[in-house]
Amino acid sequence: MTKADIVNEISKNTGIEKVTVQKTVEAFMETVKDSLEDGKNVYLRGFGSFVVKKRAEKTARNISKNTTIIIPAHNIPSFKPAKTFVSKVKNNVK
Repeated sequence: MTKADIVNEISKNTGIEKVTVQKTVEAFMETVKDSLEDGKNVYLRGFGSFVVKKRAEKTARNISKNTTIIIPAHNIPSFKPAKTFVSKVKNNVK
């Protein structure tokens, strides 16, 4: 499902114009991105959490050049679904 599909589905279910729904969805995504960039986690009860995970510095190998490189410590965004969400997806066997 793409962002356009989500906008169409919300518009169809609520009766709100697609343009308004698209602006709302984009504003939501921008707010989540901004919060994660600032190091703040976003918790949506019953859906899941958008969290910032910290990765430690590590050593990696470049096999083609046979060299060792150091990957610095960094943050990555992650999504952790809520337990109720996971159980609904797991139990939806077709």
